[in-house]
Amino acid sequence: MRLIQKVGEWFELRLQLGTPIRDTAEHPVPRETASWFYVFGSAALTVFMLQIVTGILLALIYVPSAGEAWNSLQTLNHGISLGWFIRALHGWGSNFMVAIVLIHMMQVFLFGAYKFPRELTWIVGVLLLLVTLGMAFTGQVLRFDQDAYWGLGIGASIASRVPVIGPWVVNLMLGGPIIAGATLSRFFALHVFVVPGLLIAFVGVHLLMVLKLGINEWPMPGRIVRRATYLQEYHELTHKDGVPFVPNAVWKDILFSAFILLAIAACAVYFGPFGPSGQPDPTIIQTAPRPDFFFLWLYALLSFLPPSSETPILLIGPAIALLVLVALPFVAGEGEKSWKRRPIAVLSVLLIAVALGTFTRLAQHAPWSPVMDAWSSQPIPSEYLQGRTALQRRGALVFQAKQCHNCHSLDDKGGQRGPALDSVALRMTQDQLVRQVIQGGGNMPAYGKNLSPAETTALVAFLDTLHPANQAPARDASRAVALGTGETATRP
Repeated sequence: MRLIQKVGEWFELRLQLGTPIRDTAEHPVPRETASWFYVFGSAALTVFMLQIVTGILLALIYVPSAGEAWNSLQTLNHGISLGWFIRALHGWGSNFMVAIVLIHMMQVFLFGAYKFPRELTWIVGVLLLLVTLGMAFTGQVLRFDQDAYWGLGIGASIASRVPVIGPWVVNLMLGGPIIAGATLSRFFALHVFVVPGLLIAFVGVHLLMVLKLGINEWPMPGRIVRRATYLQEYHELTHKDGVPFVPNAVWKDILFSAFILLAIAACAVYFGPFGPSGQPDPTIIQTAPRPDFFFLWLYALLSFLPPSSETPILLIGPAIALLVLVALPFVAGEGEKSWKRRPIAVLSVLLIAVALGTFTRLAQHAPWSPVMDAWSSQPIPSEYLQGRTALQRRGALVFQAKQCHNCHSLDDKGGQRGPALDSVALRMTQDQLVRQVIQGGGNMPAYGKNLSPAETTALVAFLDTLHPANQAPARDASRAVALGTGETATRP
């Protein structure tokens, strides 16, 4: 004990942390707030610490490359002692963290804790929610199984619809025009460095403001928030009826956090880790890439939205929701805090909860939209084969064998996930078709590794015939000039 005391004194003389730690532990909180309704913030912080520890352990084995990511997860699941358990803890910890942050924000909203002078605390909390969701999404991508591959394609498709900066955002996400090794490197950096760094920064600012401004008092009906008098009234409340955070309130936080950790461990043992499912293969499209639990509502929304309204809702809806959340403390920064006298707030929470729950339930059976599981053996209409060369007919066979019909339609027959190909030769030159087939782009995977050069040549030769009879296909004007044929040049 004397040795420990001397070591503590040695560090205290040099770091001077004793007084700040003591002041933080003993800071007064209103007596009513030392309750079970105020434990969610501490629980979220505890789960975040669990994510950091398990994430470091997983990063020692995980290989962020397109060729080895899936294999490294299989090694963790089956080749390393308790590797599956660490993965399960990390995966279930992510779900629990999203749930706790959502519940905490709901509690803050219902208790009016976003009102003066805690506007900035609320805004930082909104940012914490967004970053937490980003942490969950990037973690799902790192599994790089069939669901993650196609799910990332959907995410890239959504990002590409953003006006002006959409293509730049997709290129930043994927590290190029296609999902490849550079994509995993980007998401590994985001998941391991960028997003945790933002979380640590936001959590630090959030805790600092909680300490400086105090924990929100219990929302009593009739206790009105007024900017001119609130701070004085709060300090009088903590002086007359306040208790030190340690030990009066902290024991509830510790017990609840311990219960959450036990629940995560129980789920990890009983349910095991998430995936990975089959290896990513763009030629296998009979898949329903449902995301993790807290993004299922979005999956269902995309399934049931009419195609004409999908893009406006995806772009405008989140922007409006974020604007409402940020503007809330400035619009309603004074007045009642008690949910008993704020029926609109209670009704809003109930409606959002019912809507999210309903869409999450529907997502269990919702189809992947647009239609992608067209019958791959459906024959190509005969008019697309008449008068074609042997090479072009060979391309039609490749079109069938590689299941292009499941995503693209001809004569209104086939899948709808990709654009109809009846007049694709009017939109793209031969070089552009070759590049699109090999490299993919947008919502289309890259097929360069799944087609031989001869198959690619034949497929592009067939696609080059898909244009109306009275219209010439697209051509590369620069190639025509280089060949010295001028405007009369046509493609073979």
